[in-house]
Amino acid sequence: MTTTAHAPVALSTADKLADALADPTSIWPGDRPSGGRAWPQSLAGGASGIALLHIERARTGHGDWDTAHAWLAAAVDGAISAAANANLYFGAPALAFITHRAASASSRYLRLLERLDAATLAVTRSRLSAAHQRIDRGERPPMEEFDLIQGLSGLGAYHLSRHPHHEITRDTLSYLVRLTEPLSEPTGLPPWWMNVAPTGAPHPDYPGGHGNFGLAHGIGSTLAVLSQALLSGVPVPGMANAVQRICAWTDHWRQGDDAQPWWPGQVTEQQVADRRVHSSLRPRPSWCYGVSGTARAQQLAGLALGDADRVQAAERAILSALRDPVQQGQLPEIGLCHGMAGLLQAAWRIGADTGNPEVTAELPYLAARLIRALDDGPHDPELLDGAAGAALALHTLGTGRAPAPYWDTFLALA
Repeated sequence: MTTTAHAPVALSTADKLADALADPTSIWPGDRPSGGRAWPQSLAGGASGIALLHIERARTGHGDWDTAHAWLAAAVDGAISAAANANLYFGAPALAFITHRAASASSRYLRLLERLDAATLAVTRSRLSAAHQRIDRGERPPMEEFDLIQGLSGLGAYHLSRHPHHEITRDTLSYLVRLTEPLSEPTGLPPWWMNVAPTGAPHPDYPGGHGNFGLAHGIGSTLAVLSQALLSGVPVPGMANAVQRICAWTDHWRQGDDAQPWWPGQVTEQQVADRRVHSSLRPRPSWCYGVSGTARAQQLAGLALGDADRVQAAERAILSALRDPVQQGQLPEIGLCHGMAGLLQAAWRIGADTGNPEVTAELPYLAARLIRALDDGPHDPELLDGAAGAALALHTLGTGRAPAPYWDTFLALA
């Protein structure tokens, strides 16, 4: 089964999913759904996430702009948050992210993008100020300071995509560099170590906090964004050194062997003291904590540093997940965050960037598994864990392209 031969099936499945998600009033009849994740301006679970699907389809000539506009209008309906809780996945920055993709193909959205950009700049400046004050005090970072979903790695990913040579982009990247520099009092732990549990809050099971490798909430997204900035030629001092510092830590904790390397999702203070991670703690190959995300970050770092060995290790890591029935069985879900769609999109990016034929050859089998799971529906319509995200991954495989500005920037995959 070749990728080319399977493309029509992937694309027709994406078309069917998108058609079922065409009308905002039929997806959310009457009142808005309860819960912050489902608010219209939530990228993960709200209208803005489904708008991204239709915007990408319209940009690539596989959907119509009327549908994309209807969802974008639903996403910007009501008060837009530019407060402390605004981030790449919620509020003005999330809406700026999707509007930037729409404006890349239609001048209709430029005024809206200007207003959302202004709000996102203000949010970013405020967050940067607080982050630098925290570092000046010599304190550990809270998760929401630097992670992808809530923090400055996510805002950095947006600014790098939107205006790579803007002052705010350089300032955000400079902060990410500073995040990797040792704090004033050395503890043997990396400076991005958090004194909280993976939930972002203190927990008795994590008395010494944890170090997080993942793309959703850990240093993986910082590694990916800094590497992408290096590859883009953005002139910010210290980025290569920062990437090397992160890589030194991830290399220390790399597990498995040369054929099947893997990285933990997180490590505790006790594991640091013991200098080991039990093999039973190998994360499933999801985007958020598993090899879907960590291997892509490693590949980007290798490309940015000119480190061919690192690139090859990343590609072997993703291949082991794609070829291992046990690992595949750990991803029954359809979504981008926890499921098959995230592995599919990450593997597509990894294979496309270096033209690795071994990775590319495995994609149709994973796509077939995803399509079978989708046929067992119904599924939540949302972007991060539901049908909209699965449709985007299948659309990308089916078309063989994802034009800039890349839709999967919000996953730190591009």
